[in-house]
Amino acid sequence: MLEKSPSPHPPHHPPSPLRHHLHPPAAPSSSAMDEKTSSNMTQVRRARPIVLVLLLLVFSYTLWQWPSTHPGITTTGYGGAVVSETSDAREPVGSSSGRKLVPLEAHIISKCPDTRDALRQLILPVMQQVLDKVDFQLSYIGKLTEDDGVECKHGPTECLGNIIELCARDLYPDPKINLGFIMCLTKDYRQIPDRALVEDCALEHAIDFDALNECAARDNGAHGMDMLRKSVQRSAEVRPSIPVSLAEIPPRSLTYMPNLQLDVSISCTIRLDDEVYCVRDSGDWIDCPHGPGVNDLVIAIEKLYQQQQQS
Repeated sequence: MLEKSPSPHPPHHPPSPLRHHLHPPAAPSSSAMDEKTSSNMTQVRRARPIVLVLLLLVFSYTLWQWPSTHPGITTTGYGGAVVSETSDAREPVGSSSGRKLVPLEAHIISKCPDTRDALRQLILPVMQQVLDKVDFQLSYIGKLTEDDGVECKHGPTECLGNIIELCARDLYPDPKINLGFIMCLTKDYRQIPDRALVEDCALEHAIDFDALNECAARDNGAHGMDMLRKSVQRSAEVRPSIPVSLAEIPPRSLTYMPNLQLDVSISCTIRLDDEVYCVRDSGDWIDCPHGPGVNDLVIAIEKLYQQQQQS
């Protein structure tokens, strides 16, 4: 039997799959690592200015877009600082923007259920819809006396209530604040001007009670009485539209026509565009040719507003 001669070539064994893990490849030299690290750091340093420029561009674009996406917000410099404030001021009639507001006025007295009903049923709901389209005023009804005083229908307490409400409108011109406060008082009109009621309503509508008190008592009450007298004078001077045939009647003859009302003496009388629109009297709506509904008045205001913008 012949012996097998050894093979001239040794057998080939494939490398073990664990060889790489048991014997990892030699680490690169320190000089190679230094070169690679230096290259990476150089790339990072080169990228930093680009990132900063991009961030500045994004920030600048955001500031440029802010006023257009937030029209109610303006930025104003004050004392070297930049502050944000919400502009809520209403524009007067004939303002520089060119918008003309529609005159809307309510003639009231403070201690009156008809005032309460008119505010709750008509004035407040309408103002919620057309606040930015009307020039709204509240005027008070009374009788001017010879000693430069005012006589109110329900006595001195009503005069004081009128003055408190006038002070609220003077201190807080925003109708959203002063109308809410006045409505709060009027809901309990019999209690006007009790201190507890005024304090509660002032707290509810973020009004400074001490400021109200100071306004009403300023100059020993002369300041508040002067505001009331001017308001009553305005109501007394209002002249509702008179037919042409009546306009030709001599003033002396008008004294013999007791049913002809030439001034505003009923609370609450609502006037739109300087003409009587509707009257709330003794629990009923009267003299409302266009209707006493909220939508009726809103439509009338919208129509007048569009006409005024086109004129």
